[in-house]
Order: sequence, then structure tokens, then C-alpha cells
Amino acid sequence: MINSNVFDYINVLDKAADASWTRNEIISNNIANVDTPGYKRQDLNFEDELERALGNSRYKSMDAKVSDLKDKHLEARVVNDYSNFSYRYDKNNVDIDTENVMLAANQLKYQGLMEGLKSEFTNLQSVMKSS
Repeated sequence: MINSNVFDYINVLDKAADASWTRNEIISNNIANVDTPGYKRQDLNFEDELERALGNSRYKSMDAKVSDLKDKHLEARVVNDYSNFSYRYDKNNVDIDTENVMLAANQLKYQGLMEGLKSEFTNLQSVMKSS
């Protein structure tokens, strides 16, 4: 992280972990509403927002892109996913198998993000001890 503030990366990891936690709640809500007529599954668009924010500065280094993110608010929005699509006659579009796979994948992502945060703080602690 040369020429970068370590907290820039920590802040992005923190926002990603928060988004993953929120997605976990949304997927759980989808599962709870699997039998609710007319219910449309929901999801979070954090990755799209992050990609858009990082992609706006094409010719910058990753350190510069991450540093620029502190000026932007990465706000993930809850969106209805495939709202015109239904699996059943009652207009519900939640597939329990898909939701369970997405829940497991999201939990792995969250664990990875938490390990990344832990690693960043361990590195920071090592630097402070050697100073």
C-alpha cells in the first residue's frame, strides 16, 4: 500500500462487510417469504456501486482509486431482482435452492472480508510495534 492510507482499504473492507451482512438479512427474508404470494426476491447492489466507483478513474492506480472512494458514499441499495419473472402461478419468484446457495456464498464472502479486515489490523499492529 505504497502512497496510500491504510485506513482507506480498511474503510472499503468495512463497507463491503456491512453490505454482505445486509445481503445476508435480505436473503434470509427471501427464504422466509418463499411461500408468500406475489413476493419478489430482493438483493443488494453493492458490488455494482463499488465497481462503478472504482471504474470512474480508469488511469489511476488502485491505491489512488481506493483513496478517492473516501469522498464518495458507497451506498448499496436494495433492489427487486427479476421482478417481472415468476416461478409459480402466484407470481412469487423466490427459488429456495438458489437462495440457499446464495446464502452460503454470501456467508463465505463475509468470512473472507472479516479475515481481510483482521489481516489489515494485524499488519497495522506490526508496523506500530516496529516503530
